[in-house]
Amino acid sequence: MMRDRRNARILGIFYILAAVTSIIAVVLYGPVLSEQWQMAVANGSETKVLIGVLNDLLLIVTAVGTAVMLFPYVRHWNEHLALGYLCFRFMEAVFIAMGLVSILGLLQLSSYYDTTNLASKTNFEPVGLLLQAIYHWTAMLGPNFMLGINTSLYSYLLYRTGYVPKPLAIFGMITAVMVFIAGLLQMFGIIGPYSAVKGLMALPVGVYEMSLAVWLIVKGFHGENLAKLRVEVASSSIVK
Repeated sequence: MMRDRRNARILGIFYILAAVTSIIAVVLYGPVLSEQWQMAVANGSETKVLIGVLNDLLLIVTAVGTAVMLFPYVRHWNEHLALGYLCFRFMEAVFIAMGLVSILGLLQLSSYYDTTNLASKTNFEPVGLLLQAIYHWTAMLGPNFMLGINTSLYSYLLYRTGYVPKPLAIFGMITAVMVFIAGLLQMFGIIGPYSAVKGLMALPVGVYEMSLAVWLIVKGFHGENLAKLRVEVASSSIVK
């Protein structure tokens, strides 16, 4: 029980760190995602962007950390769904990493901009636009599509196992659908990546993750449900 309590706290901390670092990274990437991305280094924003990169790296670590910490618990009820959650969470981290590389590419191009001739600067423009587009697409595919899928899976598993209050797990499934739909609307150009509608649709999943994190840190997993499920799994294994 002490180990489960500790693991629940670590899982909650990972969720909080993932949310905080994702917000910080997006804010600090402003100089290389603007129309004047070429001047990011010249304007002294290199350190700012690199701090954003560090936050994204921490986001990747914590995203994978949540999957690794939660998987051993939810797999007791349905290993196939739990494995699906694990894979889609990893895919979310992969897309975040791809976007991070595009940010570093933009920063590198920006550092060359002032030292090249006019012809070379003209050639930089389409490359920079391509890297910005890659970042925006990966930000949509990872923290929208993949996040929506893996959140719906683990929320459903938490609902069935009863590790957390069922209303909280149901709220998680609803927010997962909302963030997934937000990604679809962005893909078809109905809403913008930083529009108010997109923010309102994506915000609830952040509220859910913070609520789940606080519950796990303060209350942990429901010990009775955890023990009951383990006994059922052990009994079925003996029967087999």
